[in-house]
Amino acid sequence: MSEKSPGARPEIQVKGLHKSFGDNEVLKGIDLEIGQGEVVCVIGPSGSGKSTLLRCVNLLEDPTKGQVFVGGTELTDPDVDIDAVRRRIGMVFQQFNLFPHLTVTENLTLPQRRVLRRGKAQAAGVAAENLRRVGLAEKADAYPSSLSGGQQQRVAIARALSMGPEVMLFDEPTSALDPELVGDVLAVMRMLANEGMTMMVVTHEMTFAREVADRVVFMDGGVIVEDGTPEQVIGNPRHERTRHFLSRLLDPAMADVEEETSDQVGGGEPKSD
Repeated sequence: MSEKSPGARPEIQVKGLHKSFGDNEVLKGIDLEIGQGEVVCVIGPSGSGKSTLLRCVNLLEDPTKGQVFVGGTELTDPDVDIDAVRRRIGMVFQQFNLFPHLTVTENLTLPQRRVLRRGKAQAAGVAAENLRRVGLAEKADAYPSSLSGGQQQRVAIARALSMGPEVMLFDEPTSALDPELVGDVLAVMRMLANEGMTMMVVTHEMTFAREVADRVVFMDGGVIVEDGTPEQVIGNPRHERTRHFLSRLLDPAMADVEEETSDQVGGGEPKSD
């Protein structure tokens, strides 16, 4: 983890955030601040609102009520230039969303040229540097179909980094990967944390959260139940809901049909949430 400057302004602020899908209120008044260079992992059961919260931070989902600020700019202001603000936010999804007909380099240079208006040579140089950072310099001319899932996710991270973001959002970036491929992706995320990147990570990777996160936020039922250091939230949770979730995560055989049904009824967002 990087050293944080005391009193640094929040890079992400969420105030009184509500989100409903029809009659289903998925977020029920979320207040959250993430400082510059801070790594915050968001954990919780399916249907708890984790992914919806993440998607509201860059307005992929429009909040029903509340405010979202990134770098001091209010994204929920009707007059905001949302495209300009989104250029400061990198997003990595569960699925890689690479263009199959483009090479790795082309996948990285296309958004730079179209959104940032960079020239071909500059975009290629930025792409090459970020492929090196994620350990895939030798795959510059490869096509996505020739890469493993873990390599494709690292390309997706490099693509996001090539846009020069100030904040990185990760939505279960390892959930679609075979277990043996997870480590390489987490190593890249650990590198970014050590470099001081502000990161908000929805994850079930408890080892990563314990070792890399500055704070862990546990959500359930559309609210934040606990927010503290990994040692507090994972190592010594105060709330029974947190303890129960962690015990089920570590020993899935403890889940029973009634509880699993309860988790899914709270849906209204992606099942992976």
